Amino acid sequence: MALARAAGDLLLEIRDDSGLTGRGLGDEGDARVHEFLVAELDAQRPADSVLSEEGADDTARLSNSRVWIVDPLDGTREYSEGREDFAVHVALWQDGELVAGAVGLPGLGTVLSTGGVEGADGRAGPLRLAVSRTRAPELVSRVAAELSAELVPMGSAGFKVGAVVRGVVDAYVHDGGQYEWDSAAPVAVARAAGLHATRIDGSTLEYNQPDVWLPDLVVTRQEVADRVMGAIQTARKTS
Repeated sequence: MALARAAGDLLLEIRDDSGLTGRGLGDEGDARVHEFLVAELDAQRPADSVLSEEGADDTARLSNSRVWIVDPLDGTREYSEGREDFAVHVALWQDGELVAGAVGLPGLGTVLSTGGVEGADGRAGPLRLAVSRTRAPELVSRVAAELSAELVPMGSAGFKVGAVVRGVVDAYVHDGGQYEWDSAAPVAVARAAGLHATRIDGSTLEYNQPDVWLPDLVVTRQEVADRVMGAIQTARKTS
């Protein structure tokens, strides 16, 4: 999606040219890309609503049939540290469903989108689970033990889901708290790629809700989904 790519290019430009570092760089990237996305969506789709991590929540979105759910910079710490594992999320929710989405991965020079994305072929060897590099949920360690799986630390949620789509890992299991903008675009892309994407109890991920708190999710390859979901349920019982 063109917006996600342009937003990613802007993030790289800010990081290269602003002279900022650390938190100041992250704040600048978040603010400027939020402003860019909101302005572009207002110009191109003025009747649509926007739900952004960096903007005030306009509850008029709840009565709108089309809502853009965006995260201008997912993985602020990684971006500020000069790493590649950050992302831009742009998703379109329409009439109760995610109908389009793009996850920009500027550090890799690519965008994963619902327009033609394909899931990677299955990996050989032990399962690999993407996990937060800074605050890995305890549940994921227990799931990994159940599956004899390897934990692979990385940054943003979008980057982790993208790693499943790209075949770098087999699953991303999260139980540490998120909001709709953290997962909407990644989930749209994962579904388009034919992956399993639900909450950890197997229920449907729902978006454009009055409460945007959406604390957990599982994205995994379909051929290992039963194993992963079974391990999650076992791990939850032993918590």
